[in-house]
Amino acid sequence: MAQTESSRAEAKQHVLLNEQELEWQLVRSSVAKKMRIKVGPDGVKVVLPKGRDDSEAAAFVVKNGAWVAQQLERTRKLLAARIPRKRPDGCILFRGETVAARVVVAEQRRAPNKVEKESNAITITIGPRCKTPASRSLENWMRKQARERIEHYVSVVGKRLKRRPNRIYIMDQRTKWGSCSALSNLSFNWRLIKAPDFVLRYIVTHEMVHLSVPDHSSKFWLMVQSLCADTERARQWLAAKGHLIQRGCSLR
Repeated sequence: MAQTESSRAEAKQHVLLNEQELEWQLVRSSVAKKMRIKVGPDGVKVVLPKGRDDSEAAAFVVKNGAWVAQQLERTRKLLAARIPRKRPDGCILFRGETVAARVVVAEQRRAPNKVEKESNAITITIGPRCKTPASRSLENWMRKQARERIEHYVSVVGKRLKRRPNRIYIMDQRTKWGSCSALSNLSFNWRLIKAPDFVLRYIVTHEMVHLSVPDHSSKFWLMVQSLCADTERARQWLAAKGHLIQRGCSLR
């Protein structure tokens, strides 16, 4: 309660309640008709009408001790729901950068888990009773990010090649980064979103060129290099750091 012409808050006081010390504050009021207790985020306050004795306020708190304890617990739970609990940060690779991955538990959240990227951190907000693990929500979000970036580069490269794939699949491959089928379907490893963009563009270019040249002939590599100036740089990155995102992957 803010101090006004009709009320005045005094220093904090203490009383023994259920063998525990309770801190409360006396607020004198010239307009209140009866004594009352207010429990909120700023603590316990007793509004004392004009003409009433201070000792009455302390006795009033003790008399209503059970109710005060209930309200304090209710306030504690509400504050816990409003202030998300953070778990220790982890680190993941995202588009070539190491970023913090944070899991935040929102006590009253009923909606599905939410993943957001802010500056150099990824935050996964979950509800306490959500059955979907934070790791699964993060993977699903990264798969979506991978699809968006891959489809962007497919469009860019496709305009130059004048070719379009039949379908694009974002997969969980264990032995390759990408592939092109006889039906002109392209498949990409979702973990490529962890690599720098120039690597992802190279992978997309590699598979897009296979729509025209199915083998790895000199003609194939000339086309790839003409469409992607970072071809050699990307291949070197994959050779040196590809194990950071997945071991044993290759291109087909």
